[in-house]
Amino acid sequence: MSTPHTQVVNWAGNVTFGSPRVHRPRTVDELRRTVRDSARIRALGSGHSFNLVADSDHDLVRLDGLPAEAGIDAEDSTVTVAAGMRYAELVTVLNERGFALANLASLPHISVAGSCATGTHGSGDGRRCLSAAVRAVELVGPDGDLTWLSREADPGAFPGAVVALGALGVVTRLSLEIEPAFEMAQRVRVGVPLDEVADHVDDVFGAAYSVSLFTDWRDEGAVWLKHRTDRPVGGWSGGRPAPGPVHPVPGMSTGSSTEQMGSAGPWHERLPHFRPELEPSAGEELQSEFYVPRELAGAAFTALRGIGHLLAPALHVAEVRTVRADDLWLSPAHGRDCVTFHFTWLKDPEAVTPVLSAVEERLLPLGARPHWGKLTTMAAPDIADRYERAADFERLMLGLDPAGKFRNAFVDGLFPRA
Repeated sequence: MSTPHTQVVNWAGNVTFGSPRVHRPRTVDELRRTVRDSARIRALGSGHSFNLVADSDHDLVRLDGLPAEAGIDAEDSTVTVAAGMRYAELVTVLNERGFALANLASLPHISVAGSCATGTHGSGDGRRCLSAAVRAVELVGPDGDLTWLSREADPGAFPGAVVALGALGVVTRLSLEIEPAFEMAQRVRVGVPLDEVADHVDDVFGAAYSVSLFTDWRDEGAVWLKHRTDRPVGGWSGGRPAPGPVHPVPGMSTGSSTEQMGSAGPWHERLPHFRPELEPSAGEELQSEFYVPRELAGAAFTALRGIGHLLAPALHVAEVRTVRADDLWLSPAHGRDCVTFHFTWLKDPEAVTPVLSAVEERLLPLGARPHWGKLTTMAAPDIADRYERAADFERLMLGLDPAGKFRNAFVDGLFPRA
């Protein structure tokens, strides 16, 4: 099924996609025919990117009309899911069967395929990007053919096929690593001095299974500690306990926040910041994020503290998290442990752009890589230059899609065609 001349916008409403047609196939065979018969086509996930990574001037295809399948292989410790499923749907299925994912993003309402394609992450010293849980991926190629690439069978191509920006084909299924379900408890400490976090990064971010710092980059912040109940609680205890439930954005209603105050519950009801069962409304916000090498976290804190007076008026809130290294060629955490600096801006591009430029002036010399789905003022070739395996990805793209059916202006900027 296709819808002509439909204006499609992203979740935040800051991007209007240029495609004149949006397809929503009901079966994989219908998807294969759609891809085969399109001159150029891009897959659109849940629309939570803030830039034109998913845009197309030809055809767009949504995958949420495909059957929402999640096949668990307990012996292999994997679940194979339909690409259009959202994590909010998948986690319920897994938990009911006694399984879990090792990590989730702060918002569980994002699509599995879109999240993995852009290197989206959660937090935790031992937690990798969501993409690193992928063990295999199935793609519809330019002729409508199906290709299954796995970590075990295709070691030369697989590391380039997960965080792939939609440039290798339309993903239909992904196989993800799973583990036995576990319980978590979440506590928040407020009034934490930023200098304390900067001076004790390892203590703060090693204090729980998943840790996030929320701040406006002036003097202090709130640290969210997500503990597994089957593991020891960390020793760090800066600031003071929150007197009641809080929202990541100070002053906002806590109704959408996951349960806090140390109450134990299922993993999928504590790992995200927001409740899976509550669908978020369109966001009045813009977002940017940068992955900085872990060993330079202190320098990044110092740099951002120096412009706190610029940041605070342009922010809803900022978040700092940690991400373990992986081997995926275009993952922003490729080859290095990272501390990530996320900015949820006011929806005011004129006010945000100069502040974002000031952030980049300070973080880019530290080797920062921008999140693929968020706003940056960096030139595309400069972004590509920050990835040691960019040339390998370009060769893989040429091999799987020689005519460029899955390219768009975003991809062309990163990898210009000869």
